[in-house]
This record gives sequence, structure tokens and C-alpha cells, in this order.
Amino acid sequence: MDEDNQQKIRALLNYLIEHNKEHSQEIAEWAEKAQALGAEQASQQMLKAAQEMDKVNGFLSQALESLK
Repeated sequence: MDEDNQQKIRALLNYLIEHNKEHSQEIAEWAEKAQALGAEQASQQMLKAAQEMDKVNGFLSQALESLK
């Protein structure tokens, strides 16, 4: 893989990781609000979604690490 494309992939992965972190945190915050409103099932599903985003970030981080 040429260095230019490798740099672009690293930049993309860094962006996606940070972007996903922000979304995961936001979803978790809204899950708490949903729970406070008594929407327990919605809250649980939102928390699961946030956890899955964190898992995705683990894979993206491993991909990024493999390019160093």
C-alpha cells in the first residue's frame, strides 16, 4: 500500500473513532433521560447501541494500530 493511501486510511480511522465516541456518549446520555421518563426498554436498547459502538471502536483502533 502506498504511503499516501495509508495516511488517508489512518486519518479516516482517527476521525471515525472520535466521531463514534461522541455519538456513543450522546446516546448514553439520552438513554439516561429515557430511563428517567420511564422508558426502560428504550433506555436499555440505547445503552446496548452505545456499547456496540464502543466495540466497533475497538476494531477500528486495532486496524489503526496495525497501520503503524
